[in-house]
Parts: sequence; C-alpha cells; structure tokens
Amino acid sequence: MNQEPITSLKGIGEKTGALFKRLGIETVEELLHAYPRAYDAYEPAIPVGQVQEGKLCTVCGQLLRTATVRRFQNMQVIVTVVKDLTGSLQLTWFNMPYLRSSLQMGRVLLFRGKVVKKGNRLSMEQPEIFTKEAYEQVMHSLQPIYGQTKGLGNKAIVKAVTQALSQRQMEREYLPERLRRKYQLAEYNFAVEHIHFPSNQQELLAARKRLVFDEFLFFLLAVRRLKEKRQDAGSIYKMEPAMEVKRLMGELPFKLTQAQEKVLGEIERDLGSGLVMNRLIQGDVGSGKTILAVLALLQAACHGYQGALMAPTEVLAKQHFESMEALFHAHGIKSKAVLVTGSMTAKEKRLAYERIAGHEVDIIVGTHALIQEKVIYDKLALVITDEQHRFGVGQREALGRKGMTGQEESRPHVLVMSATPIPRTLAIILYGDLDISILDEMPADRLPIKNCVVDTGYRDRAYRFIEKEAAAGRQAYVICPMVEESEMMEAENVLDYTKLLQKKLMPGIRVEYLHGKMKGREKNQIMERFASGEIQVLVSTTVVEVGVNVPNATVMMIENAERFGLAQLHQLRGRVGRGKHQSYCIMVDCSGEEDTRKRLEILNRSNDGFYIASEDLKLRGPGDIFGLRQSGEMEFKLADIFTDADVLKTVSEEVKEIIREDPMLEGEEYRALGERMEQYLGAGMERVNL
Repeated sequence: MNQEPITSLKGIGEKTGALFKRLGIETVEELLHAYPRAYDAYEPAIPVGQVQEGKLCTVCGQLLRTATVRRFQNMQVIVTVVKDLTGSLQLTWFNMPYLRSSLQMGRVLLFRGKVVKKGNRLSMEQPEIFTKEAYEQVMHSLQPIYGQTKGLGNKAIVKAVTQALSQRQMEREYLPERLRRKYQLAEYNFAVEHIHFPSNQQELLAARKRLVFDEFLFFLLAVRRLKEKRQDAGSIYKMEPAMEVKRLMGELPFKLTQAQEKVLGEIERDLGSGLVMNRLIQGDVGSGKTILAVLALLQAACHGYQGALMAPTEVLAKQHFESMEALFHAHGIKSKAVLVTGSMTAKEKRLAYERIAGHEVDIIVGTHALIQEKVIYDKLALVITDEQHRFGVGQREALGRKGMTGQEESRPHVLVMSATPIPRTLAIILYGDLDISILDEMPADRLPIKNCVVDTGYRDRAYRFIEKEAAAGRQAYVICPMVEESEMMEAENVLDYTKLLQKKLMPGIRVEYLHGKMKGREKNQIMERFASGEIQVLVSTTVVEVGVNVPNATVMMIENAERFGLAQLHQLRGRVGRGKHQSYCIMVDCSGEEDTRKRLEILNRSNDGFYIASEDLKLRGPGDIFGLRQSGEMEFKLADIFTDADVLKTVSEEVKEIIREDPMLEGEEYRALGERMEQYLGAGMERVNL
C-alpha cells in the first residue's frame, strides 16, 4: 500500500493537498481507492436541429462567425454560433477570453455540453471543444466523474489519479487462484486501473466485480473474527430484572408496543444468561428503540455496573443525554449520567473522565470520544451503539474492549441499534456476529407521514406550503444531493438552493444550510439551532439521515429524489413524523422518466421501511452502477448491499468455506490473503460505515 502523502505527486502542493483532504484523501493509496461516482459516455455527435433543453450532447458544425467577447458586470462572456444543415445553436463561455483565437469563422469543430433555454432560444453553455480527430479518440469511452469540492474540479482529480496509477508499484495478487477462476474475477491491479479508466463497459463491469467481491470478503472476514471471539463467551455481568426498571416502565406516559415488549424480553434473557449478549435491534425510524436502550442501561446501573451509549453525532448524543436526565429526574431515579464528546474543553473532559473512573456516574453517553484511551471505566457491563451502520467493526470492538479487566468474562454485553431497514436475509450476513431482534410495530400515537411525488413544476406550491407550516410554528428540511455546483453533474446543490429559498420564502423565515464538509463544531451549532426552533428551514445533504430528533419538523422536501435509493429516501423521510403534528414528505423527481416515477411511487404507497427495502432489492439491476450510489446507508466504497445482494450472499458462503479450511489464513493458499487482511485491519479500512 502506498502511504505517501498526496503532496508527493507532481503539481500538488499544500493548497491543493488541503482541497484533497476535504474529500477525505490524504495519501496516494486513498486517492487510488477514491473511485469515480459515475462515468460520462462520449456519444456520437447529433444534428444541431435535434438538441433538447436540459440534455448533455455533442454537435458538429461550422462556426458562422468568429467568437466575440462581451462584458457583463464582472464577467467576460464569449459568444459564437455553430451551424449545420439542420439548424444553428448559440455557444457561450464565461471568463475564458483565450478561447477567442481558436473560435474562428468557418472552422468545423465539435462541441459538447449542456443545452439550456435562454428566452426563446436554445444555447450550449461552457461546452468542451474538440477537433474531429480528438473526438474520435474519446468517442464511446467512459470518462470518470469524481466527487469534487470547490477549487478542485474533475480535471485536476483525473490528472492526479493518472499520475498515481503511472507511478504505483504493482501489488501481489492475494486472492487464491481457485476463487478467481471460479467467479471469473479480474486480477487486482487490472481492477484498480480500470475502475478509474475503463475503455468500455465490459472493462468497467469486470473491474467493479472484482473490487466489490474484495470489499465484501474483507468485511465478512472481519465480522467472522468478531463472531469467533464472542460465541458462547461467559460473562461476569449477570443481571436479573431490577425493580427500579419495572417501576419506570409502569410510570411511562405511553405503553410499550407488543414488539417492544418482546425485544425487551430478549434483552433481559441475554443479560441474565451468564453469557455475553451480542444483539442487534433492527427497527424502523420511530419504532421505539431508544427507550429500550434506556431501560437496558438502567438495568446495568441498578446492579452497580456502568453502561455506555455511543451515538454517531454530538447533537444526537446530547439529545439522548438530556432526554435521559429529564426522564430520570421526572421519575425520581437516582442513577447518574454524564456526556462525553469531542468538542468538550480539555477541563470538561478531564472532569468527566474522573467521574467515570471513580464510578460517580452509572451511564456514559457520547460519540467516538467514548473509545479514547483516556476514558477508564469501572465495571463497564453494557455497551450500546446507536445507528449501528455508522460504526465500523473495529470501532464497536474497541468500545467492547474498553471495560475489560484482563479476563474474557469481563467483556461487556453489546447491544447495537439500527434504523436501516435491511431485508432479514442480508442482515443475518452483515451482522453475522450478532443475534437479531426486530421492532416491526410503530407506536399507536404516530400519525403516518403523507407523501407525494411531484415534478419540478410543483416547486412554487411546495415553497408556499413550507411558508404555511412555518407560520404555524413548524419547521422543514430541504435535501439536495450536492454541496455545491459541479461542472460534471446537473443536480440541485445546498449552497445555491439556500440562497434561492432565502429569496423565495417570506421575510422572517430563517433558512440555513448544513453539509458534511463543514467543521464538526459548525455542524453541531446549526443542528442545535434547528432543534431549538431558531432555524425554520434547513437545507442539507443526506448528512441529516442521522443526527437529531426534531419533533417540530413536519416537512421533508427532497430535491432530485431520483438520485437516491428507496431505502435512503425512506431514512430521510424518517426525520419528520416524530411529533404530534401531521407530517409530509415531498419528493421532487427531476428526471421526467416513467421508470423513475414508478420506483418513487413505492414510497408514495408505503411508510414501511422493510417493505420498501425488499421492493428496492427487486428493482435493482446491473445498470444501476452507472448512476449515483443507491444505498447511502451502507457506505462501502463500491459495493451496494441491494444492487450486489447476490455477490454478498456468494461471498458469505465462501467465507464460511475459507474459515472451515484455514481459520487463521496461514496455509499456502490463503497466506497472501491473510497478510492483506492484516493490512486492511491495520489501515483502519474496516471502518466501513456499517
């Protein structure tokens, strides 16, 4: 693995290196595994008279006149017209005056770009320019499109990847020949190169097939290791149902659903069995997982032990802590809790660590900060992770080890919670080290969310509806697929959409934005202000899938809904419908395609996450890999548990066979795989968000 810094590549200094870091790329190895998110196919040129508004296309024709440069405010606008036998088309570039010399009247060139409508005429803006010979070289090829950030466009990333591939040392093949032959898997080095620059669709499919196989293989081997460690492990933390827990259950202002009572019974049996609990609670958004976690933590506290709850964001951790404190205070429960997050001051952390180590507190709530070396627990008997898909195998293992006192029996009980509605057959594979409990019933007082799938013509009505809800004291989310405008993709972006809404909505409605590239402290402040009601409309990327509970939010508007998978759309929809007021989900389909509309109608018909996930699975096909990723919850780099469900099942069977033959991966056939597995674990690559 090439762990050289990205700045070791020619032409990448500190400034550009900082931009790559914003994309999560700091080393050459990370660059090589930052795979394209889509591919651009260069199709043959079409007649000028056939161009359509909103479409990306290539035309070939003669320039009617030499390009002129006009000044408009602070911009230089270059304009010319291309013509063929079927019609003419205006071409426009912004702030590129140097093009004028190559755009001379009479020249025959090809132009490729997006067609837009200005007034009553069509125009192509910022098109690429090709000679006939140059276009023939790229025609029918697949050009990579990478995730970008402001100041670092696609061309710069392509250049860096090209250089990294040309300089890299070939890696030894680690997959046994038997597996490669059995599944017709490409050689590893070929796969890495051709996932970036495939000559055709066949090469892309071959490269992707190999890399997806590898991702599932390493992940499931890591899960299997956990299972081997945990299976039938004895526990010194044996707990009988506590009277304090039963009293709290009886005093709750709501009745547990039958599903909650069933799952709570499974947790109590595990805690009293004398064996270490390793259980997953899988339940739809709003199905009542959190109260079960609180009851389990109180159970540990009543027996003189400590319990820890790890959430994926600081805002969610803070909400869990505050709601738990309020619940305990209201019902006279003496157990004490403490909050530990990364943004706390050094003094605040030190005081919290002292209280934890001295067992002045029974319940510890926090983020990844809970697995820091400085946190010393006293009789940590129960570890709960919320939104399980956000934590890797290594992270949940690290938290499980924190409370151990040297003997295996002191390993804490593990309870993990997930709102990701994965079909049970896949959940059993992905969470192979855990017993699975399912909450398949919603509390009776929950009002079903009202859904609608609309086209772009509905936007103004949606804005008026958001104004109406805001006037009634409610709040709204608006989701966009991108952070900022991209030269390679037409979709709504958070920054521009925020400015648009600030103009479109009535004065007095506060509109702010949130996205994953913001600093942690800034994100927390925005979410806290939204949770407190100071912000009425939050424009965001999918970073809000997890993170905060805002019962007052009643509208979820999702732009470019066609760019998300059904499971992810369902997760986003789950941000609303959490309070007493009727909630609504508006999905804006910008594609205009009948197949897309049919797919989105599944969400229109049902609020059942498990039904939606199974329907999503049926609809997937190989063609999906050319669009945006679908299951945003399962952030493997390439693999998608829905599209690649068959591969996941196949790899699961192979892992069983490998472990049966050579559990330590030390024999001749699997030694190279074992060494690669150690690199995978050592590099932290097990932190796939699952």
